[in-house]
Amino acid sequence: MLRRCGTVLAALAPALIAVACVPSGHMTRYQAPVPTFDPIAFFAGPTQGHGSLAVAFSGSKPTLVEGHGVVEVDGSLRLEQTVRVGDKAATRRTWHLYRVAAGRYSGTLSDAKGPVSGDGTGNQLHLSFAMRGGLQAEQFLYLQPGGQVARNRMVVRKLGVPVASLDETIFRRPS
Repeated sequence: MLRRCGTVLAALAPALIAVACVPSGHMTRYQAPVPTFDPIAFFAGPTQGHGSLAVAFSGSKPTLVEGHGVVEVDGSLRLEQTVRVGDKAATRRTWHLYRVAAGRYSGTLSDAKGPVSGDGTGNQLHLSFAMRGGLQAEQFLYLQPGGQVARNRMVVRKLGVPVASLDETIFRRPS
């Protein structure tokens, strides 16, 4: 019995080590009461994000996300993004984000499976949504002083275990 447990632990060790290399927390050191993060205002117009995507068993890859947001007549945001990860071909995704109450948001994301929900407090915006393949994503975005830069930490989990994380800095660009 003990020998079988040791064999199982030895077989699982590489997987446990790889998962441990995926950062799972959010960046609370950036949390502050001001400036207030209004994602509809921040993402209106051109933005660009530079970051690093860490995936279990795959290591880290640089990311580049170029976006252009439009505030619709109803006050919602439509954000079109082009995403490049490492040397893979670029992909496109679309966000629609609606303010449902003070500090509360709802919406859709083209690569999500189901709705996006969000809440904001001070300079922090927390978004969560399900993805295909039984994955759950959480994003914590922190608006930096001056209102032109946001820090983003996204963690993707499978069965509650972190399998990927993104650390990104997003810049508002001049129109």
